Amino acid sequence: MLSRPYSYLFSLSYYGARFKGWAKQKGQPTVEGKLERVLGYVLGHDDFRIIGSSRTDSGVNCRRGFVQIFLREKVDLGALLPSLNQNLSGEIHLGSVQEVARDFNLIQFVERKTYRYFFASAENFHPFASAYITQVDGFQALESMQESASAFVGKHDFRAFCKVTPNKTDFVREVLEAKVYLSDDFVEGFFPEKVYCFEVTGTGFLYHQVRKMVSAVWAFSPQEIQDRLASPEGDWAQVPTAPAHGLVLWETVLRSL
Repeated sequence: MLSRPYSYLFSLSYYGARFKGWAKQKGQPTVEGKLERVLGYVLGHDDFRIIGSSRTDSGVNCRRGFVQIFLREKVDLGALLPSLNQNLSGEIHLGSVQEVARDFNLIQFVERKTYRYFFASAENFHPFASAYITQVDGFQALESMQESASAFVGKHDFRAFCKVTPNKTDFVREVLEAKVYLSDDFVEGFFPEKVYCFEVTGTGFLYHQVRKMVSAVWAFSPQEIQDRLASPEGDWAQVPTAPAHGLVLWETVLRSL
């Protein structure tokens, strides 16, 4: 018999600058850690387990993701949403909740993810804008960045565009769409007149993959990107990792429940 037979799915968003990433770390503020503390406080116990749809890096924002909770008893979590969000203090917001089958596996049900990375010229850049937008000293013209971004589309070995870790052996990922455009997500106030967005959609991403793709779009030609994708184990100079604060997990799409 399952020890926690009830399962619920929350949609969520969070401001990543407040946290050292998703995963719990001893002595560090993390999204997973705060969710567990608040859930434990509101439920009155810690007899539950949670898993997230994405393990974002330190400083990365999330507009739409998901978290699944497993419980021993049936609970009306919809009625508890206001209390949960009040105690999450606005840094994390749970948008909705629904009961799902106990054998529903959130990670396996993620169909695709879309990330957006926002950046602007360093000229007349106001510090307040740095909460969401990266200040860049120099990057290619928009048309050139669009051409470079399109070189990533398809199924490739992204070993040359990620942070390689000892336990990782599969570097093949599929990029469904990649583009660069002028964004209208930030207007007026302290934001620059021209804010650029690198948007990429894929079935899954490696550690630092999106941020390294951003750096490549800023500086690499389509041919340079294609060469690294074609020979991922070549003796390439390491691609810089773009700063985290410009990155937003914009959309997470699940397969039909």
